[in-house]
Amino acid sequence: MFLVKVFYFCDMTKKYTQIFFDLDKTIWDFETNSQQTIAEIYNLLCFDKRNIADFAQFHAVYETHNLKLWEMYRYNKIAKPDLMVMRFYNTLMEFGINDMPTAQAFSTQYLELLPEKTAVFAGTHQTLAYLAGKYQLHIITNGFEEVQFRKIQNADMRHYFIHIITSEEAGFKKPDTRIFNYALQLCGASADQCLMVGDDLEVDVLGAKQAGMDQVYFNPQKLAHHETITYEIAELTALCGLI
Repeated sequence: MFLVKVFYFCDMTKKYTQIFFDLDKTIWDFETNSQQTIAEIYNLLCFDKRNIADFAQFHAVYETHNLKLWEMYRYNKIAKPDLMVMRFYNTLMEFGINDMPTAQAFSTQYLELLPEKTAVFAGTHQTLAYLAGKYQLHIITNGFEEVQFRKIQNADMRHYFIHIITSEEAGFKKPDTRIFNYALQLCGASADQCLMVGDDLEVDVLGAKQAGMDQVYFNPQKLAHHETITYEIAELTALCGLI
């Protein structure tokens, strides 16, 4: 059963012309693809012989550091090159491995292999094909420009989208309203014509709300919250019957 929340202020007669999607964790299955990539590099670098015998533990430590550093990057507290390497260096340090060259090698291989992965969420192609016949579709992403286009291309999704808007291109990162305003200007649309779909309540949904756009919170884990938003779904295919 789909989880669909439609709040009292929604105008169900509203005619959208543009739909913006976040990429990672919204349509492209970042967690599955990333974990597979890290496992491949973990085995390639023989970490099981370097006092890191448990991949699950290694991955959990990496996730902690990655999330922390991405939060800093989102608010311009760390530079992109530092994020790319320090998430791996800090992880290795927790296992007593002070090895910057290995961290740099891990980073290089990760960014090379990750975009080759093609896992997407259930119903992604079905939903995008349906919506592309009715609306103009676009991506707004904070992800690194050099990998985001490859992810979309390799997952056979490029033909659905008119604009792929990256934070590096726009000069601002979600949830900064300026990246949403940039997207509106690029598409020649007003905020009330647009809908933003994303998995991150703060970054995608509330960021779009602040910019005056309606929002769809993609919440497959059904996480509890107290925010007033436009729509909420647990499965992407629910979008087909929602708008």
